[in-house]
Amino acid sequence: MKKNIFLIIWGFLLFSFCFSVSAESVTDLAPNSKSAILMDAQSGKILYSKNENEALPPASMTKLMSMLLIMEAIDNGTLTMDTEVTISENAASMGGSQVFLEAGEVYKVQELLKGIAIASGNDAVVAMAEKISGTLDDFVVKMNEKAKSLGLKNTTFKNPHGLDTEGHVSSAYDMALIAKELLKHPKILEFTSIYEDYLQKNDGSSTWLVNTNKLVRFYDGVDGLKTGFTSTAGYCLTATAKKNNLRLIAVVMGAPTSDNRSSDISSMLNYGFNTYKSVVVLTKDVVLGTKRVENGKKETVDIVLKEDYTKLLETSEPMPNYSYNLKVDKFIAPVEAGTTVGTVEVVDQNGKVIDNLEVTVKETVEKSNFFELWLQNIKRMTSGKILVK
Repeated sequence: MKKNIFLIIWGFLLFSFCFSVSAESVTDLAPNSKSAILMDAQSGKILYSKNENEALPPASMTKLMSMLLIMEAIDNGTLTMDTEVTISENAASMGGSQVFLEAGEVYKVQELLKGIAIASGNDAVVAMAEKISGTLDDFVVKMNEKAKSLGLKNTTFKNPHGLDTEGHVSSAYDMALIAKELLKHPKILEFTSIYEDYLQKNDGSSTWLVNTNKLVRFYDGVDGLKTGFTSTAGYCLTATAKKNNLRLIAVVMGAPTSDNRSSDISSMLNYGFNTYKSVVVLTKDVVLGTKRVENGKKETVDIVLKEDYTKLLETSEPMPNYSYNLKVDKFIAPVEAGTTVGTVEVVDQNGKVIDNLEVTVKETVEKSNFFELWLQNIKRMTSGKILVK
């Protein structure tokens, strides 16, 4: 009897031990890093976190913000990929990781962006900062203004490159938010996904560029974004990967080795892709309703989503069943496709509004001239047709 009781107790303790080890292996996805986070890039939902709000030196992950400002300047027309940039003495003198630019050389924006994204060139990012803002200090002001507009609570930038400077800090959560914003400019992935390339120098020679993010080559689906390392910051990485319709952002800070940071990022990505899926609930091609357009060449126009509506689900969850309430006021031509004209409420089975999505017109409606309006009125009067606004 005593032997049986002993075996039962021993079995219970062994089960408890195994369970605790298993639980730890699931929950501690980044054991080598001081802080870490895994985020769904679409919704911003946090899938895993560890000390994610701790302010730490971000090293060259700082360049995520610099690249964001560069991409915004390109999108708003201030720069183009072919804009030429003259390298200053200040940019050429930068230490740390560099692509060996020389003062007086001239490069196109796309070449410098490649030097930043692939090889983490401090000289390249300073040259771009000076091109955009005139001075390094003014560019740093822009960086901090952007950080504030994104709601970053634990970030203060002192430079555009990430070399150790007192008070230059960020957090894993803030870095994930910067990455999420940067991914709104998908062209950046054309640079960050390159594993190796060459920068053609002005004198005809070339500099070999090798991506400091080894996961671009060794983890299926990884196409960015930025590593970092200093003796103070340790090894850091903000990575993004996409499989099927799911894009994830993973950040680690303060890992002791390059292999450790890659291992922790891989662990988080494996967990994310094995546990979650992103499903398209409603496409932007589905007509949500038809509305009258006053003074338009067409009397009515179809209303559609501006973007596909996707939802993050656990892999075992079924497709949700939602209803939709369209909220669009009447509008007057001209109305351009892509312009926000209202919203649609997404309502779950319990009648709770869970999302508000922007809607637009399916096609552009131009304004009618006087003669076209007169013909429309005659047509309505003779047909007896009445359009409800």
